[in-house]
Amino acid sequence: MSDGLPPLREVVRAHGLDARKSLGQNFLFDLNLTGRIARASGSLPGVTVIEVGPGPGGLTRALLAEGAAKVIAVERDPRCLPALAEIAAAYPGRLDVVEADALQVDLAALAGNGPARIVANLPYNVGTALLVQWLSGSEWPPFWDSLTLMFQREVAERIVAGPSRRADYGRLGVLCGWRTTARILFDVPPAAFTPPPKVTSSVVRLEPRPSPLPCRITSLEAVTQAAFGQRRKMLRQSLKGLGVDPMRILSDAGLPATARAEEIPVEGFVALANAFDAARET
Repeated sequence: MSDGLPPLREVVRAHGLDARKSLGQNFLFDLNLTGRIARASGSLPGVTVIEVGPGPGGLTRALLAEGAAKVIAVERDPRCLPALAEIAAAYPGRLDVVEADALQVDLAALAGNGPARIVANLPYNVGTALLVQWLSGSEWPPFWDSLTLMFQREVAERIVAGPSRRADYGRLGVLCGWRTTARILFDVPPAAFTPPPKVTSSVVRLEPRPSPLPCRITSLEAVTQAAFGQRRKMLRQSLKGLGVDPMRILSDAGLPATARAEEIPVEGFVALANAFDAARET
């Protein structure tokens, strides 16, 4: 890097930043890899990037070096703030550090106007919860124009799964498939991290669909929870807990009563959610 900053291992050693399991931390020291992640998010000049869990700032430095107009780094670990302050000094006016829990922060308010992207090596312990939060907003299209995120490989496979990958397909795949197009870009081996996790990680890119099929998200959540909560059972049985006649809503949605959740595409679940809504209103 040409920013004049010391290698990340020296930064971590100087500030005593041991990665903490309780915070889901696994640090990336390879600046070639962090640069690859930054570039995977697309051209960055003129763009505001929100990064969650920057830690000592490896990906932060890459995002700035690739030309991001502004990086807003949300970090809940106060031990990391001095290291991030050094990066802010090297890139005057381009890095804002917010000490907060990303689950509790209004990221849209932080982003302000203009194009915004979320790019992050997410802490493992909150990654899925953050993604669901970002996909569940009432405003759509959302304030972000893409998500470039690192997850455990098994979570990444659930994000992109459909009925053709039944073992991985579930509520998360339906939500992601309904509101976004999602794909796995590349894998990152455990050895790339300090400390190395026990699993392979994957970088996933999600882009919002401008006009998802119309559906009330609370209803979609209800029918997918019921269906996948008893995924081995036929839908005529697993949907009984919804409080409406499952045969009626399956018929209205044009779905076979003998199907199982893992066989139903995203469009089928949207139709089921709308039929569920209609049944409750009569």
